[in-house]
Amino acid sequence: MYDAWVLVTTPELTMLAATLVLAFVLIFLPAAGRTMANGLGWNAGPRDGVPARPGLITQRLERAQANMWETLPLFIGAVLIAHVTGEDGPLTFWGTQAFFWARLVYIPLYAFGVPFVRSIVWLIAMGGLVAIFVALFT
Repeated sequence: MYDAWVLVTTPELTMLAATLVLAFVLIFLPAAGRTMANGLGWNAGPRDGVPARPGLITQRLERAQANMWETLPLFIGAVLIAHVTGEDGPLTFWGTQAFFWARLVYIPLYAFGVPFVRSIVWLIAMGGLVAIFVALFT
């Protein structure tokens, strides 16, 4: 089965899989911060009451996570449509690369509050998404 996957995969699908792993990891980063703020007992319990406000980095990671969820469905859909319709090519290759690597860099930039650079990195990710869309409609 693994050999069959290797034969049918494309760089775009590989980057989609990597992006999904990144999104999965991004679930746990703010969750770990909330657990540190509220304790393991709170996390394992029914979470009744008002939780402690998480630290600044955890709050930023929560926003980075929300930002990922806003664009992830678009990325998934665009990559899958490009694959199914056979529109894989230079635009989709570079678009998926830009999206993934920019998203990877975006997380620590957001967590540590790096201004301007974070916004530029976000724009690079969006440019990658736009490149995939352009490939679908040209």
